[in-house]
Amino acid sequence: MIRYWQTPKAGNRSRLTLKECESPPLPEHQVRVRVDAVGLNFADIFALTGLYSATPGGAFIPGLEFAGEILEIGAQCQRFTVGQRVMGVTRFGGYSSQIDIDPDYLIPLPDQWSMAQGAAYPVQTLTAWYALTRLGAVQANHQVLVHSAAGGVGLQSMKLCQALGATPVGTVSSESKASWLKQQGFDQVLVRDRHFARQLTKRGQQFDLVLDAIGGEVQKASFNALNPMGRLVVFGAAEFTPSGQRPDYLRALWRYLKRPRYDVMDMISSNRSVLAFNLIWLWEQKSEMQSLLKELADVPIPAPHVGHRFAFEQAHDALSLLQSGQTIGKVVLTLR
Repeated sequence: MIRYWQTPKAGNRSRLTLKECESPPLPEHQVRVRVDAVGLNFADIFALTGLYSATPGGAFIPGLEFAGEILEIGAQCQRFTVGQRVMGVTRFGGYSSQIDIDPDYLIPLPDQWSMAQGAAYPVQTLTAWYALTRLGAVQANHQVLVHSAAGGVGLQSMKLCQALGATPVGTVSSESKASWLKQQGFDQVLVRDRHFARQLTKRGQQFDLVLDAIGGEVQKASFNALNPMGRLVVFGAAEFTPSGQRPDYLRALWRYLKRPRYDVMDMISSNRSVLAFNLIWLWEQKSEMQSLLKELADVPIPAPHVGHRFAFEQAHDALSLLQSGQTIGKVVLTLR
């Protein structure tokens, strides 16, 4: 039997329900993976509450990444073997004990990594790498401002910056997170306060690249702190995260109306750029995704940090913790 979390439709996270069904026949062009760990992302919360542009219509299973062991191989698949440990990405459907998937979306799991670390790797690392290299054009000696630096994408971005010879400057929401990051070898960490623009002005520090998934005044202040030819890369908007099980539409509308706006004529004059992306488009661009993964294979960074583990049955608790903004590293559901 397959166990999976499903919602009948987006709009209210409380509708997410644990269900069971029998395994269907395996298509010839796919492989069957027994899932051992599932990585959680803010996109899961936004999809469940209906605030994610790529949310499926009707019933769906959330989840974008997982790790496990191959149980069965379709007749037309040759790349993997039964019993092989893998990690993978999926365009929803990750909150499941078993996944049938095109092998192009699977990556061999390093022998020294746990299943939880594997489930913490694909989405956040691809996001960080794409933001830094494809859009950010990061170079050695660049000063890179990384927001939410203790989170999944932020932490991978900090590691990748160091590996590429850039200088990461992380921002976090608390002293405890800042202390933890410094213990990991990141010297420049700033605890954001209510007057972030004033903080940056007081420091007198300019940046060549900013990675932002917060939005609002934090994003605006970050853009203003860019050097000429600097780039602001946006891949999320955490300020819109609902505080409860469903969106507060009035609050979301107010934040939307107050969102930063950028004048392209001013950007020409100051020679600064804003770029934005949603990584889920890579699902339909397999060749590009494979290129990114091959590049990452040559970048020596430590395994992802899994800060919080929950049993598969505790998906609601895990999502609530992620939603709170109090996490460090990755939140993972484990099945074994």
